Amino acid sequence: MCMNMKKLIIAVIIYFSISPNINAQEYDQVGLVSRFGISVGVFPVWVFPDLGPINNEISKMGLNNLSSNVFTLGGGGYAYIMLVDNLRLGGIGFGGSTSEKKLVNGFDKEVEYSYGLGGLTVEYTLPTNINRFAFSVGAIIGAGSAEIDIYQNKRELPWDDVWNEVQQNGKKTDNINRKLKNSFFTLAPTLNVDIAVTRFMALRLGGGYIYTFNKDWKADNDIDVKGVPSGLNSDTFFIQAGLLFGFFTF
Repeated sequence: MCMNMKKLIIAVIIYFSISPNINAQEYDQVGLVSRFGISVGVFPVWVFPDLGPINNEISKMGLNNLSSNVFTLGGGGYAYIMLVDNLRLGGIGFGGSTSEKKLVNGFDKEVEYSYGLGGLTVEYTLPTNINRFAFSVGAIIGAGSAEIDIYQNKRELPWDDVWNEVQQNGKKTDNINRKLKNSFFTLAPTLNVDIAVTRFMALRLGGGYIYTFNKDWKADNDIDVKGVPSGLNSDTFFIQAGLLFGFFTF
């Protein structure tokens, strides 16, 4: 290798070694440090929909009230796009359910409420000189659904009864299964903090509010449900935690 080539390589190495320090010093002068990172992770998420209208009805079935918070589990990640300082794009998805079940007068009765969504995340990380912390504001743009499953049945179900229920119009049946669903688009403002434990792992805490743009409910094979209480919608606060793996420079 010629001497000029060696000098060029050494110069390039020195440049890339000192340039991050120079940039950091420039940011330090104004108290700000730009963020960078890429990650994927697991997100436990708690949502708090208003289930009062459902609980008013299931209490008449002899069941206990559904929990006021629904635990869901999902995952997601993000990457800083570099074209705009501190702006990162990513995605998230989560889902879960809560249910109550009891034997009442010889019948197994159960009501299950499920909630889930997925979407694109857009976040801006606030420049700060606090090392290992990244405070971000942003939003989730996506779609999701809430679902209510209602069951009443005996301990067993003969094959013939399955078909007799629909072949003989108007026949009374003791076996009931209803599925109600609200599908929606959402825009959910978020606020999160990521705490870098190492260069390759970070903890996340945050939350936001899920605004939904469809209040209609459908039943079974997509028929309209009329007279749904106005309080039963899929808007809700949520809290998320998470463990992220990737590369972090904050």
